[in-house]
Amino acid sequence: MALSPQQQMILEIAKKNPQNEKEVLSLTRSASNRLKIAPTEKSGLLLAYHKLVKSKKISAQPILEKALTKRAVRTLSGVAVISVLTKPYACPGDCLYCPTEKNMPKSYLSNEPAVMRAILNDFDPKRQITMRLKALKANGHDTSKIELIIMGGTWSYHQPKYQTWFIKECFDALNGKVTKTLAEAQKKNESAKHRCIGLTLETRPDYINKKEILRMREFGCTRVELGIQHIDDKILKLNKRGHTNADSINAIAILKQAGFKINLHLMPGLPGSTPAKDLAMFKTLYTQGEYMPDMIKIYPCVVTKDAELYKWYKAGKYKPYTDKQLLKLIQDIKKITPTWVRITRLIRDIPEESIVAGNKITNLRQLVQEQAKKDGWSCQCIRCREVGHVDPAEIKKQKLKLNITSYPASNGQEYFISFDSQDGKALYAFLRLRINNDQKNILPVLQDTGLIRELHTYGQAMPLGEKGEVQHLGMGKKLLEEAEKICKKNKLKKIAVISGVGVRKYYQKSGYKLDETYMIKKIN
Repeated sequence: MALSPQQQMILEIAKKNPQNEKEVLSLTRSASNRLKIAPTEKSGLLLAYHKLVKSKKISAQPILEKALTKRAVRTLSGVAVISVLTKPYACPGDCLYCPTEKNMPKSYLSNEPAVMRAILNDFDPKRQITMRLKALKANGHDTSKIELIIMGGTWSYHQPKYQTWFIKECFDALNGKVTKTLAEAQKKNESAKHRCIGLTLETRPDYINKKEILRMREFGCTRVELGIQHIDDKILKLNKRGHTNADSINAIAILKQAGFKINLHLMPGLPGSTPAKDLAMFKTLYTQGEYMPDMIKIYPCVVTKDAELYKWYKAGKYKPYTDKQLLKLIQDIKKITPTWVRITRLIRDIPEESIVAGNKITNLRQLVQEQAKKDGWSCQCIRCREVGHVDPAEIKKQKLKLNITSYPASNGQEYFISFDSQDGKALYAFLRLRINNDQKNILPVLQDTGLIRELHTYGQAMPLGEKGEVQHLGMGKKLLEEAEKICKKNKLKKIAVISGVGVRKYYQKSGYKLDETYMIKKIN
């Protein structure tokens, strides 16, 4: 079969074995001139590259692949993330700082990128996902493994009928087929072209109970973004948050007992707080067993015109942190962040023109990293260490080391099992295992059971069945074996995975079977 012009170009470039993006671009131009081919979009060249690798006409070249991928950072964590917004709806909260724009989901503004996509699609979940899939594929990203994030305020406050419809539509969009029921849509997704490997829902801690957990599992939810904002009850009350720190502690405990991953939303700079109080909060979160989050989002408090806080600011009752104060605080937080925590975000995606006062630095993470480099320290959080950020040429030189970190959390013991580089600077893959102290679980199916709450291999996302420098090399299976060993030592009868719907077949290969909504394996 004749090769396309793009494939001819890739063959020529691959023979030169480029070692950086600059070399790739130079070779692309020279190949285009020699073959008399008009300049080609990166997406077209990347498609040609994948076809040649699949047909074994060339070997995988991560440097070349990364150079051809537009905004490669979007899938450096090994999956493609798609965020979908629910329709504008009432919120149970009345928070002082929260924007309240008409006809928008509570706390969201119409000029935020994700919201603009939702508005363009009339908040229809299927249309939002379809548009995002097309954009990701057009830019050369693999979309076989999708991490779905449902945004739009307090998910738990929406009507049950709407919730079920919304999630079914999401799965139908990924499957490319219309189904009659949510269960049917989920079953089809197990072998779909775009598989949902994880589903995240946003809610408040005072809405978490056993009934809500069962509903979330019915939807296929594997991670919960929990808006706790602060752990000081005086600050929570002053900001009209509507829940207490005790509610947050209880929600974290119940969610972990059921195997969920937890991403806490935290807001430094709230009225009533200080940089010292905020830093003390993070120290408590990272050391006290009733918290110990898996991930955090740091959203510094800002003033917008649609929030009640705007009146406070105009009256001189509230003063945001200065840029210097905020940068210092973020640095101090990152210095104490444990290796098993991922700092997912450092700022809300609110456009500068909507911010009246407060942080307007859009590249805050970059500035903190640059300062850290000058000062001779580096953040140890998962996001900063994941191997996708490491030069591919260096990956082959590294020898892997298996590490197990254990810590008590919410009446249980957590095990963070990871494959790291020898120097600890690069994280290749990890697994979160939980063993509850009280094996009489709120969910009977999980009694006498070890819980795998997360299994993740990093590196540029690769199509299912195609090997990369890090992905699909068997590290996940080895981590599963280590988790099973720990469960056997603790004399447990079973081990369960809070699996995304689209990853069930992966666990089946290792002897796990679907029981209710969990993938479970009996162990002797």
